[in-house]
Amino acid sequence: MDDQINCPQCSSENAYNDGSLWNCPDCGHEWNPDTAAAAVDAEAGQGVRDANGNALVDGDSVTVIKDLKVKGSSLVVKGGTKVKNIRLVDGADGHNIACKIDGIGAMNLKSEFVKKA
Repeated sequence: MDDQINCPQCSSENAYNDGSLWNCPDCGHEWNPDTAAAAVDAEAGQGVRDANGNALVDGDSVTVIKDLKVKGSSLVVKGGTKVKNIRLVDGADGHNIACKIDGIGAMNLKSEFVKKA
């Protein structure tokens, strides 16, 4: 019988099927393998999303939704500032958008502070 599934939370091999759910006696986690696989697929394909949940891609234009202080400077990126031709990056501390802002220059933004224009 090769239908054994390991616990997705603790990777225990002691998981057992109890009707429609799988249970792990080691950590107490319960899950449905069909919905768990769908959630992993959806999360993997999620990509970078703006504050409203819209998918962002390289070259998009976005609008800043709140005033943002520029670290190490007295400058502020005002809410409503339009940023053209963004580039998605794997930046540190969640800064996943690289862009150039008129009057400020090159900088990185967090996608949670922008909306797709």
